[in-house]
Amino acid sequence: MAADKDVPLWQRMERPAPAPRQTLTAERIAAAAVAVADAEGLDAITMRRLATELGVAPMAAYRHVSGKDELLELMVNHIYADLNLPQDAGWRDTMRAMALGTRDLMLQHLWLAQLSPRTLLSLTPNRMAIAERSLALLEGLGLDADTMMAVIRAVDAYVHGAMNHELALKSLMRDHGWTGGEEVRADLAPQMSWHMATGRYPAFQRYLAAATRKDSLEWQFETGLDYVLDGIATQMPRAT
Repeated sequence: MAADKDVPLWQRMERPAPAPRQTLTAERIAAAAVAVADAEGLDAITMRRLATELGVAPMAAYRHVSGKDELLELMVNHIYADLNLPQDAGWRDTMRAMALGTRDLMLQHLWLAQLSPRTLLSLTPNRMAIAERSLALLEGLGLDADTMMAVIRAVDAYVHGAMNHELALKSLMRDHGWTGGEEVRADLAPQMSWHMATGRYPAFQRYLAAATRKDSLEWQFETGLDYVLDGIATQMPRAT
């Protein structure tokens, strides 16, 4: 029996499994799809390919998902189960761990950056659990409800903005077979040399001469994150 499109995916997942229990589960489907996407990208994900990976009939997965959109939701939910957060930590340490964990997920699963806005905004149980944890940590600190959500989205915006640059750089390097930043800079050297020769960018020229961490992407990410969190902390009505 095909999935009921009129009932939300996660509501269907809460229904008791039919007896005898089916060997094909939503978790198995998600894990197989994530493995294919990690190895070959989102374009490799089709319901027929998934059936082949799972060793089932082509229509079997449709008992759980109505199509690729719901399959992508399952995949997102599956990988966010790996976002481990510290127990009994304050809001700052937990949100820092959340940001670093999200960066790790995006580096492990490059297809996350290719998801449509609809899928990125999907309300999966594991993502809702993270949002719940974030809000619960900010409760009682003197912030109103709107400000709490603004804080969460500010950190999330930093993570995704920083990762857009990092993943674009990694994609460029992968496409050209480059292994380090020196090769990227060598490719950009003619353009950069022209810009610097105009004399219009003295601050950038000083940066190029003085910077020692141009290739330290993890350090850049963590340093920017700490500045964001430090800025938020200064606006907290009560110290934590």
